[in-house]
Amino acid sequence: MTAIIKRELRALLTGVTGYIFCCFVLVFAGIYMNIINLKQGSANFEYVLGNMGFIFLIGIPLLTMRSLTEDRKQKTDTLLYSLPISMTQIVLGKYIAMLILMLMPIIIVGIYPLILSFFGNIYLPASYGTLLAFFLLGASLTAIGLFISSLTENQAVAGILCLLVGIVNYFLPTIAAYVSRTAFGGALPEFLEKISLFDRFYSFPNGVFDISNLVFYAVVALVFIYFTIQSMEKRRWS
Repeated sequence: MTAIIKRELRALLTGVTGYIFCCFVLVFAGIYMNIINLKQGSANFEYVLGNMGFIFLIGIPLLTMRSLTEDRKQKTDTLLYSLPISMTQIVLGKYIAMLILMLMPIIIVGIYPLILSFFGNIYLPASYGTLLAFFLLGASLTAIGLFISSLTENQAVAGILCLLVGIVNYFLPTIAAYVSRTAFGGALPEFLEKISLFDRFYSFPNGVFDISNLVFYAVVALVFIYFTIQSMEKRRWS
């Protein structure tokens, strides 16, 4: 599995995908920190992260759209199938490589609260609790994107589908509010809000460290990793 991780990291870092993703995160983190913490004088760094959830709508499709589609398109997936490792190790290797890449800009962003603490009273537990939730939000969306990538050999199709799934999930609270005003109201609006990954994230910038939301992210990631493994196994024996 280590070989798979190295191979995927090399592919992400020798091309432009990894650098675009990292720059995307760091640029918006810098913009929002400048606006919220420096210009407005707010001591809440978690508000910066609270405004950055939307970057995953573009960043995750960019990161995951080639992960499995490229192997299928270039017919190198048959080489992966012939390796003396399980499909679980292959999928986990690709997933871990993307998480490592995601951690690179997040670790840099994690230095910002420490820098700000020299100039004001920054509540570090809230900042780093929100940063953890931010990473897990990205991790769960990455698992979904990886699964979508396993369904097609076209990078554009994988990217567009991942973007659409992310947008729908992002606006689920709005959809739930609309549904509650119609004849379909009842348990459905509450269910839609509960499955919104982004809505669960916003509790952290608001000062509520809800462990159940972190567990939810982990469960979503595990479920879609499992779906990806099954999708790859089905293709392997078809």
